[in-house]
Amino acid sequence: MADFCYFPHTPEDIALMLERIGVGSLDELYSDVPGECFFKGEYDLPSAMSEQQVRDYFESLAAKNSSLKVMVGQGAYDHYVPSVIPYITSRSEFLTAYTPYQCEISQGTLRYIFEWQTMISNLTGLPCANASMYDGPTAAAEAVRMCVAASKKKNTVIVSASLLPSVLDVIRTYASYSGVNVVVSESIAEDVAEGVADLAGVIVPSVNRYGIIEDHSGLADLVHSMKALLVEYCDPSALAVVKSPAEWGADIAVGDGQSLGIPLNYGGPYVGFMACTQELMRKMPGRIVGQTVDAQGRRCYVLTLQAREQHIRREKATSNICSNQSLMALWCTVYLSLMGPKGLRRVNELCYGLSHRLYEGLLASGKFEKVYDGEFIKEFVLKPLCDVPALQKALQDAGYFAALQTEEGYVTFCVTERRSAAEVDEVISIVRAL
Repeated sequence: MADFCYFPHTPEDIALMLERIGVGSLDELYSDVPGECFFKGEYDLPSAMSEQQVRDYFESLAAKNSSLKVMVGQGAYDHYVPSVIPYITSRSEFLTAYTPYQCEISQGTLRYIFEWQTMISNLTGLPCANASMYDGPTAAAEAVRMCVAASKKKNTVIVSASLLPSVLDVIRTYASYSGVNVVVSESIAEDVAEGVADLAGVIVPSVNRYGIIEDHSGLADLVHSMKALLVEYCDPSALAVVKSPAEWGADIAVGDGQSLGIPLNYGGPYVGFMACTQELMRKMPGRIVGQTVDAQGRRCYVLTLQAREQHIRREKATSNICSNQSLMALWCTVYLSLMGPKGLRRVNELCYGLSHRLYEGLLASGKFEKVYDGEFIKEFVLKPLCDVPALQKALQDAGYFAALQTEEGYVTFCVTERRSAAEVDEVISIVRAL
């Protein structure tokens, strides 16, 4: 075993375990596995490398990726990441792979989760938030199930067609295995007003798939008159400058925390969030951290309201989510604490100015037509009057990932604070030259 020093079990360990279960050898242990299932050839393993050779090898693989400047959103946004975040999140007080059931040794983890909940509550205006979800789409799907659970006898949820396609797809998947009737609506207010006998909830975006800030005036009263719940899907970064879900009268707020400083990372991992009214707190899936005092009267934090068994016994659980993505919640918590309200507002101001500069420049080029008149912050769609593949190739050759085509044939652009006015002007020049 000297050549395999990282194997956890010695020959003596293995012999003891086999003796305990009454088996003579490992071959006997696996005797019920058909012989044809065993691999009998030689393993094609590469020769060992030095540390430098391994680094060189992976750098050569990474070099095959083209590094483009991202000017597309659609639920994943290229925001600035303060360099201090990786250092803080890697501190031993916070970084752990395990759920903090043992509160006496998990105060660092429990504290930042409590801070995350507090910050999400402040952004959404709703009093209760949980310890995070997998991502935005699954948080939305959990909110749909939460509406049905809260209504008890109602089974239909109306969802806006202007939600991101990824969100709609996950909602449909969850609903299909939960017996929930999902109705995708192009006109939420009209469909709710028509009256659905078993309406449990309605879910709408704060900022829709086209980047437009939606106006939900009167919607909460209409939904509540049907004894249903209103859910708002939000971009948390934008909540620094737009009306909060609470101000719109929403009962539940969900979304993806990726815009709070999480790098794009080829699609993840990201983190979902959920907040709700106090009346719905016990219907909320996942975990909740509460603040209390210890025997000496010192402030401390614990998991509250839910027993550990809720996350193990399927028939008793409000949700079967067991990992709470708390490392990514920590990342967002550090980001929010560094940015503060003024920093978040400044991010949105920069996004607004640069995205409108691009929007006006693209329209002036004569290669696009306006699609919507609504207000936007960083993302927008236009109707192309040029060859889209040629446009995309020209932008890619110049180092930009932009002009993603939507299902309707529009193209979408997004400009965050990571881009400069010079880069925006370069994209406009590329379009003009087509």
